[in-house]
Amino acid sequence: MVGDHSVVDDFCYFSTKVRIGRFSHIANGCSVAGGAARSFVLGDYSSLSAGVKVWCASDDFVRSLIFIPPPGFEDVKESLITGDVTLGNCTGVGANSVIMPDNVIPEGTTIGALSFVPPRFAFEPWSVYAGTPIRRVRARDREAVMRQVKALEARLARG
Repeated sequence: MVGDHSVVDDFCYFSTKVRIGRFSHIANGCSVAGGAARSFVLGDYSSLSAGVKVWCASDDFVRSLIFIPPPGFEDVKESLITGDVTLGNCTGVGANSVIMPDNVIPEGTTIGALSFVPPRFAFEPWSVYAGTPIRRVRARDREAVMRQVKALEARLARG
């Protein structure tokens, strides 16, 4: 499902259930993968910049064979890293970042370009994160962002 006024650019790849909120954008070259058992949610007023990779499932590179098993052999793999990925409202992810499985990125949180988000990372809402390894850089101005959301909603209500 893609919400009103949202855009998914050309050359994006999806292999999991996807829900995109209102006024959101997924730029060209993004991949969201994980299979039919997993889901990805992008909230309202949110975006993925070009080249972002979101993984809802991944091999465990320490304990697992790194291959795609043929039909009937899926149970050979002993360890996978899996989990849905959810980005709340007013979130953004910078170009060429990678988000690993089982992450909830809370409302107002942004991630800088070229960042790596490991599985199950603990975010604070309304914060800016960046880097590899990822770290909190600073607080985000919630009042300024919400003022813009209210202005947009008021303009829509006027028609």
